[in-house]
Amino acid sequence: MQNNSNLDESELVYGHHSVMELLKSPTANQRVNKVLVQKGLTSEHIGEVVKIAKRDRLIVQDVPKSKLDSITDGGNHQGMAAYIAPYKYAELEDIFKSAEAKGTDPFILILDKIEDPHNLGSILRTADAVGVDGIIIPKHRSSGLTSVVAKTSTGAIEHVPVVRVTNLVNTINDLKKRNVWIFGTAMEGDNYREWDAKGAIALVIGNEGKGVSPLVQKQVDQTLNIPMVGHVQSLNASVATGILLYQAYASRNA
Repeated sequence: MQNNSNLDESELVYGHHSVMELLKSPTANQRVNKVLVQKGLTSEHIGEVVKIAKRDRLIVQDVPKSKLDSITDGGNHQGMAAYIAPYKYAELEDIFKSAEAKGTDPFILILDKIEDPHNLGSILRTADAVGVDGIIIPKHRSSGLTSVVAKTSTGAIEHVPVVRVTNLVNTINDLKKRNVWIFGTAMEGDNYREWDAKGAIALVIGNEGKGVSPLVQKQVDQTLNIPMVGHVQSLNASVATGILLYQAYASRNA
């Protein structure tokens, strides 16, 4: 049987950039259980992490490299890692508050059952880069905010609110009541390069294999298509999201 202390340390972030973004987060004191640094390793990055952690009275533990290699499954930990409490999800209202604080119309991303945590992490990274106010994911059959997502996002998980909802269709209907225009993807959709993404918008990205589910697709106001001329007529979910988000960014900042 697993004890409670192990459960508390179920999530792990590692690597200099990810650990630093975590420590700089306003919620670091509430979420960081322990910081691990490689025994005998001296570097500017290690010193920086230890200084901030001790300043904030966080637990810092020296461990052998073999320990870090083991808990990160051979990942590029750069001599540091941090055990954290599970990531807290935001509320839908937080997305609108984020847009209001920036003085912009809401820019929302809806992920319909994205299951690969690496895809979710990559999407978070791009969403942060283009100014997305928040991401909405379903509670079931979808990757949540795990340590793998945190690592892949290289710190973006600390800056983009993620809302987890029971029913995407109901949430989309709520967004429509708040005058948010819903966009999705479809083979027969309009060319994404002609997309006018100004105003309050939400972009729906579908599952890696099945795409947008039929019930969600029915709620979309306009569909977009990324033209392809190769033999493989589909893109990785995070790649497709990146293309569409940067088109939205260009449109909204034209």
